[in-house]
Amino acid sequence: MSVDLVGFLGVVLLAYVVPGPDFLVVLRSATEHPTKGRAAALGAQSGLCVHMLAAAVGLSVVAARSPVIYDAIRLGGAGYLVYLGVRAVLAARRTARPRGAQRQAIAPVVTGGGGSGSRWRSGFRQGLLTNVLNPKAALFFLSVLPQFVHGGGSPARQIFLLGILDVLIGVAYWFGLVAVAARLRALLARPAIRHRWELTTGWLFIAVGVGVAVAA
Repeated sequence: MSVDLVGFLGVVLLAYVVPGPDFLVVLRSATEHPTKGRAAALGAQSGLCVHMLAAAVGLSVVAARSPVIYDAIRLGGAGYLVYLGVRAVLAARRTARPRGAQRQAIAPVVTGGGGSGSRWRSGFRQGLLTNVLNPKAALFFLSVLPQFVHGGGSPARQIFLLGILDVLIGVAYWFGLVAVAARLRALLARPAIRHRWELTTGWLFIAVGVGVAVAA
């Protein structure tokens, strides 16, 4: 197939650089534990695979043309982001306890409390749901990718191949972010900084969720 790969790569990289809900999920997961961060990254990209496959078979067209389906996805995603935000704010309240109790409350968060399996499941689930319930991700595959599809081949196959390239680029980008964010864990071991971090990311999740909910 003949595709403007330079233009496509530029659009994809721009989409990843501009922070969105998945950026917050991967970043916050990585500061809890690198394993959880990588799992959130793979979950987020798996969510994109769902939208990619839906676009390839035409299901996204149905969703985009049905206000009820689109709004259901949008409100579901908004609710999930608010839920993550409330959890973070509550975690910030726990880190505001007196100094002795504070150390006990924060230790499981910084060390990624629980086994590696539970961290992996939690991170993957958060990343997956964040992108599966993100209608903008669906519209990206529906409205942006087709602009790079040319005649002379199966549109579904071209969307699928471009989508795979998008997902692979995203995995590399998120894993790089996880490597950088993981270095913040020592800094976030300080109770006062952990408190501010939990509070800030929590309210950011809530703000993004509300923004998604009220968006036209």
